[in-house]
Amino acid sequence: MYEYRSIIYRLQQGQSIRSIHRDGIAGREKIRAVQAIAKQNGWLEPGCSLPEENSLVALFSKIPKTGPIGSLSKAEPFKGLIQTWMAQGVQGSTIYNHLRTNHGFSGSYDSIQRCIRSLKGPDVELTIPLHFQPGEAAQVDFGKGPLLLDERTGKEERTWFFVMTLCWSRHQFVELVIHQDVETWLNCHQNAFNWFSGVVCKIIIDNPKCGIIKANYYEPEVQRSYEAFSETYGFLISACPPRDPQKKGRVESGVKYVKKNFMPLRTLTSLQDANRQLQEWVLSIAGNRVHGSVFEKPLSRFMEIEKFLLKPLPATAPEIAIWRKVNLYRNCHILFHKCFYSSPHTLYGQELWLKKTATTITIYHNHTAVSQHPRLFKEGTYSTLLEHLPQKSQAYMKATPEWCLEHGKTLGPSVEKVVQKLLSHTTQDLLRAAQGVIGLAQTYGPKRLERACQRVLHFNAISYGTLKSILTNGLDYESLEEEKAFDDLGKAYQGQGVFQRVQSKNIH
Repeated sequence: MYEYRSIIYRLQQGQSIRSIHRDGIAGREKIRAVQAIAKQNGWLEPGCSLPEENSLVALFSKIPKTGPIGSLSKAEPFKGLIQTWMAQGVQGSTIYNHLRTNHGFSGSYDSIQRCIRSLKGPDVELTIPLHFQPGEAAQVDFGKGPLLLDERTGKEERTWFFVMTLCWSRHQFVELVIHQDVETWLNCHQNAFNWFSGVVCKIIIDNPKCGIIKANYYEPEVQRSYEAFSETYGFLISACPPRDPQKKGRVESGVKYVKKNFMPLRTLTSLQDANRQLQEWVLSIAGNRVHGSVFEKPLSRFMEIEKFLLKPLPATAPEIAIWRKVNLYRNCHILFHKCFYSSPHTLYGQELWLKKTATTITIYHNHTAVSQHPRLFKEGTYSTLLEHLPQKSQAYMKATPEWCLEHGKTLGPSVEKVVQKLLSHTTQDLLRAAQGVIGLAQTYGPKRLERACQRVLHFNAISYGTLKSILTNGLDYESLEEEKAFDDLGKAYQGQGVFQRVQSKNIH
């Protein structure tokens, strides 16, 4: 508006359009347009004062900018292309570089930014800047990545960018991952701390499920695994208020910058190749750009100042532990990642916590470890400790076929033969019967059991029920010599039914 006032003032002084143009104030067409409006409003009448700025704004705000004062933007011819690329999410700096390289654009980066702002329209969401000291804080977030081949599995996987941005220097750690679970979240944090060779005092996050169980403005509920991890490394967890991601705008911008600057016009052959390229990109293009907020190179700010103000890493790399609340099933096992781990049967129905490390599974009740197992990886497998089972189940689990045969041998040769015959049955699993036979020795003693086994072997009536009946009725005390005599007699008179009566008498 100052330029329009200058033109009106010179016209009031009697200067011609040619002389005003010669002084480089504006082009002739614009001067004529201003002159016509000034005449229409009586501003060129003798003694008329210069109009107020608000009057000029109302009349001249839509006059096209031409001539030396306000020439057309050099971005104007590319406005359609810029709008198309904006719709695809391409960043302004990438658009600027592409236009310079492939379209002969000779304008400035600011002209591209002005064009982008005009296409976006007015932004009414206002914010205030957050200020941090070196080493004070980092902001962390996930952002959706591309579909990539995982060289380890040979499968195409969905990916996410994990981005940690140091709030002061704006230096970044970026990694592509295929999960957003708690274990991946903690591993990425550990990788980031190793990348920076230190730990910040505070991590700012936007309530992801892998870090925050329940978002709350005042007291968010933190994942137990993440809380234990933060204690190990010595940083505070600062969750943003719900639905207010502006509190971590640095990492939000960092994720957008990665997606819009790293991704376009780049060939990624696999997940592993993408992560290699990401590291190179962070240390070259991203780290050495002049950041739009601090007006310095993030990598230089980090290497020269912030690196030395981070908290040192632990002397020994901590083992990442995942905690999860679990239930004990009726089979005295808990289920974790499709594998089964036993726990004391007396804790059925109680609240238990499972702690998983790379090699072990530990189960806790009231902050006390009640069982520990080597970690299983094959789905459907069991890790069982006998002392966790009820007494009856322990006895069954201990008394394997091998144990039955070995124990039967110590009780007597006839007992051993009975056990062998029960375990070698062609159509039934008679392990419990074999266990029951050996258990009879505790009630009736080994000698009586041996005599009873001799009797069932003689009559080929081998069963647990027959043995118990013999012992209960005291038939094991009767002499087998008499039985054999009757047996021989029965063979002689087999056709007369004597044998059947004798056999029936002695068995029952």
